[in-house]
Amino acid sequence: MKIRKPELSFWQIWNMNVGFFGIQFSFGLQQTAINPIFSFLGAHHEELPLLNLAGPVTGLLIQPIIGAISDKTWSPRWGRRKPFFLIGAIVASLCLFVFPFSSHLWFAVGLLWILDAANNTAMEPYRAFVGDKLPDNQLTYGFQMQSLFVGAGITLANFSLFLFQDWFSVPSASGSLCSTTTEVVSAIPTWVYYSFFLGAVASMGTILWSVFKTPEIPPTDAELAHIRNKDRGKSFIQKVFGPVLEIVHAIGVMPKLMWRLSAVYFFQWYALFVYWQFITPMLRTGLFGISNQDTERFESIMAACNAGSVIGTSDLSFAQNIQSLSEQALAQTGLMNGTYNLVTMVVALALVPLARKYSSKLVYVLSLVLTGVAMLSMPYISDQYLLLLPMILFGVGWAAMMGIPYAMVSKVIPEDRRGVYMGIVNMMIVIPMLIQTVSFGFIIKNMLGNDAINAILFGGIFFIIAAILALRLKIPDD
Repeated sequence: MKIRKPELSFWQIWNMNVGFFGIQFSFGLQQTAINPIFSFLGAHHEELPLLNLAGPVTGLLIQPIIGAISDKTWSPRWGRRKPFFLIGAIVASLCLFVFPFSSHLWFAVGLLWILDAANNTAMEPYRAFVGDKLPDNQLTYGFQMQSLFVGAGITLANFSLFLFQDWFSVPSASGSLCSTTTEVVSAIPTWVYYSFFLGAVASMGTILWSVFKTPEIPPTDAELAHIRNKDRGKSFIQKVFGPVLEIVHAIGVMPKLMWRLSAVYFFQWYALFVYWQFITPMLRTGLFGISNQDTERFESIMAACNAGSVIGTSDLSFAQNIQSLSEQALAQTGLMNGTYNLVTMVVALALVPLARKYSSKLVYVLSLVLTGVAMLSMPYISDQYLLLLPMILFGVGWAAMMGIPYAMVSKVIPEDRRGVYMGIVNMMIVIPMLIQTVSFGFIIKNMLGNDAINAILFGGIFFIIAAILALRLKIPDD
């Protein structure tokens, strides 16, 4: 039986969701800057999917387990969900501060694992926190407000990359790219540091705002007694594996809507991971004319630099030009991703009345179609500003994807298991990502000609398949 909850005002829902801004600033940097940083540090196209293994693995393990634990947690001072997303935000902020100082690929990859674990620790309890506070008639509104802050955080993260490259990028002086000192040459531009520093402040500051501005609903006496007695009489093994068993049981009785949504999510999130990994490589090739052979020559020159070899003038000039074009490709990615997230901010709340009038399913299906059309059109646009047009469609799609499915699920899951089921929704996200990380390296190398343009087209087709499968969703009271 669901507890009757009071309706919240606009500003109460606003304050409750502010922390998503900081979490998504961090995710925005992961989406846009991490893979270019891997490339700056010497990663090849076919290596990028596997280097992103941290995201799906930590999401698969951490979010549902943290969700199950938070369902059975209560602190009179800190609440049920707050301790988890506060700890996650602190660790994520520290990682963001350190990340741009990575001098080796292995260090950056290891730090990504810690950063992703921290973000996942914060994310799932936060989504459950929103569901905990809102009555059913405000769930769509609350989760679309979440989409607004998701869009705002990622927008600022991406625009910061574009603007800082414009404001602070310094053209390499002759010989400066290849130092003759014994220090390892750093390929990460200094202006990238500033976006990560800004993200560290945003992650911590906005979470603290929501923690102190929004009280949690205390458990009933019966719930509190259940929480206090949950481990009584259990062995150590039962206590340790209790959250895992809770997840397994919840999957076994999962509503049919969630099973059908999982099929949609497979194609949707596989395609999104392809986009985030290969949009900058696509721009490097399609917009700035850097071929795979150019990249290999650049990497051999940089390896010679780090080995202390003397580099000829023509090779040095070539390397400086490739470095400059690569930085411009990263900045262009920031502009494009910032644009689609700006659109998300604008349309997120506008989708609420549309979902009520025409049904959530129709809005969601249309969003997937628009995102697929956007990806299929990108490789055929050769002007950097015209490339912003498909990002408008992408932004509408992202706004729906980040809000409507959570509102759908919240209507069919039991109140006392909201944390674990929101964690299972995240499993439905990260399993396709995990499959993508271990499969797409082979696909792009052996089936797509190692061409980032083909990768983006591949993602567009997957979005269209997701839209077709979404037609099967049956949503109560829609």
